[in-house]
Amino acid sequence: MSAPRRRVALPPPQPFAVIEGLSPQVDGGAFPAKAIAGDPLTITARVFAHGHEHVRAFVRHRGAGTARAVTSAMAPLGNDAFSATLCPEVPGALVVEVLGEVDHFANWRHDAERRVEAGVFELDDALVGAALVRDIARKLAPRTRSGEPAASATGETPASATGELREIAAVLRKARDAAAVAAALLRLEALEELLAARPPDTSDLASVPLSFAVQRELAACSAWYECFPRSTSPDPDRAGTLRDLIGRLDYIADLGFDICYLPPIHPIGRRARKGRNNSPHAEAGDVGSPWAIGAEAGGHLAIAPELGTLEDFDLLVQEAARRGIEIALDLAFQCSPDHPWVTEHPEWFRHRADGTIACAENPPKRYEDVYPLDFSTPDRDGLYRALLEVVRFWLDRGVRTFRVDNPHTKPFELWEWLITAVHEEDPGVIFLAEAFTRPAVMHRLAKVGFDQSYTYFTWRDTKWELTQYLGELANGPGASYFRGNLWPNTPDILAKSLQRGGRPSFVARLVLAACSSANYGIYGPVFELLEDRPVAPGSEEYLDSEKYEAHHHDLDAPQSIAPIIRRVNGARRVHPALRRNASLSFHEVDNEQLICFSKRDASTGDTILAVVNLDPAWTQSGYVSLDLPALGLEADGAFGLRDVLEDRSYRWAGPRNFVMLDPARNNAHLFVVERAGQ
Repeated sequence: MSAPRRRVALPPPQPFAVIEGLSPQVDGGAFPAKAIAGDPLTITARVFAHGHEHVRAFVRHRGAGTARAVTSAMAPLGNDAFSATLCPEVPGALVVEVLGEVDHFANWRHDAERRVEAGVFELDDALVGAALVRDIARKLAPRTRSGEPAASATGETPASATGELREIAAVLRKARDAAAVAAALLRLEALEELLAARPPDTSDLASVPLSFAVQRELAACSAWYECFPRSTSPDPDRAGTLRDLIGRLDYIADLGFDICYLPPIHPIGRRARKGRNNSPHAEAGDVGSPWAIGAEAGGHLAIAPELGTLEDFDLLVQEAARRGIEIALDLAFQCSPDHPWVTEHPEWFRHRADGTIACAENPPKRYEDVYPLDFSTPDRDGLYRALLEVVRFWLDRGVRTFRVDNPHTKPFELWEWLITAVHEEDPGVIFLAEAFTRPAVMHRLAKVGFDQSYTYFTWRDTKWELTQYLGELANGPGASYFRGNLWPNTPDILAKSLQRGGRPSFVARLVLAACSSANYGIYGPVFELLEDRPVAPGSEEYLDSEKYEAHHHDLDAPQSIAPIIRRVNGARRVHPALRRNASLSFHEVDNEQLICFSKRDASTGDTILAVVNLDPAWTQSGYVSLDLPALGLEADGAFGLRDVLEDRSYRWAGPRNFVMLDPARNNAHLFVVERAGQ
């Protein structure tokens, strides 16, 4: 005799509709996708049910500062796919639900239409339809604030249409043949738009949430200019100050940059101070590295006395804003041996076996002037809250943009907690991750809240490398949350391409960075002045680096490419195509030293086409094979091109056209595509 079978518990009832394949979504909804206030946000999903059931799909969304959720229908795309486009208006958290339901009315109408075609009439079918139509009329009827049906309605309400629905319901209720049902179906067809927009039935509704972090425009499109305040003095015999930097703002604004990013401006430690060219022994007068933060004058909440005062900084922020520039600060969560935290909170640092605090290391390199924080400290709460207060302090002084130094060396949980806390107070604060590390780590930082990230662009040189990597940034699997910020150089990185290529390489890297990506930056004025000397052969460190000394720059030097930077940034400001990345397309060129790409703004038709010579030494030529649909052009028509770098016009026709670039004269084209009539 067989053993008795155990009683199997039934699952709780579930809606018949199923929702799958939501996009954009990050790690199954574990992290919010990113969006920009004012930009269309398209949401797609697959919604279906068992059998041949018809379904409807909706999005319900509530943005920052909005008390009431809004529900709208999703458009069917075929094969169970639906889409809806929202337009979040302000930065902040955007909560979205994708809803799905079985459409009992559509099921009834489909069957009724087939029966009418066959000349079949069933009384029960007409009565079911009457009940469904009457229920729709009830839900669509205008209501007063008390919830009672409105006595009258204007043309903006569905009052007349709901009256029509009630009449159709009455016709169906009294129907005695197929002809009466057919007449009712014809009347329903005239109300198709209203019926499609009717609200969902909450009795059997499937729901899947989506979350978005909505940022302001500057997170999507920004041009960064990094400079050391101590190198901004007009007098070559003294170091610069914050007030000298105020005098440099007109120059930075004239170049067309949105953000002026400053390395740390805090007091610099004296113990173990680094000398010139990263010498472990500082000489008298050596100013030290700004990243060795903390001295007798204070730590992360203080200004280095040689740079000025907090009042000077406040004036800098105000004067920059007056010129349309934001001041970005460096968040370097590390300390010099002289930082007040070293004596006040020694438990926040890692100790060696002999009890002394350990300096930073990246073997075989040692950074004796920097103590890293120990994030496994028993006083985790005290350390985390102190770091949040650093950010809040500068927020209160008008800073809304931060470049974060080496965030990949700190716990992900710190950044998720800190950035979330800051965005709850001001969702428009922008965090740029300086994380030249493994892809998974860079992407995780973007997921936990960083708005932008440095990239590998600095080391991508060949046509194949650039095409693959830039295409991945624009439209790869991380595009819904990872915003790359392209830098040809930084104080830490003098790329090999700049060391060996002279002016043509600087121009090429500028056009590639600024035009393939909506976010880019340069470390100046060394970039526009074409400084390219490494400290040693094979090194990526600058000789006589500003990290360890103050410089005087001749901004009027004849080799400066400032005029080209001005033209490139000017194009970024006036051409919507350059302000986003999703439309980035590459076009074939029969020469591996020439790379061609385009961007197009679908709403305005604005189209930009760039061709860059990757060879800094020799003239290169070839035929470009254009993807004309990507440019919004017809197959065989002629079109004009205006080069904004040279202010010259050209005439091309069809997909195949000749191009030649001489690095001694012009190493890149930045074309505005002009169709007939423009």
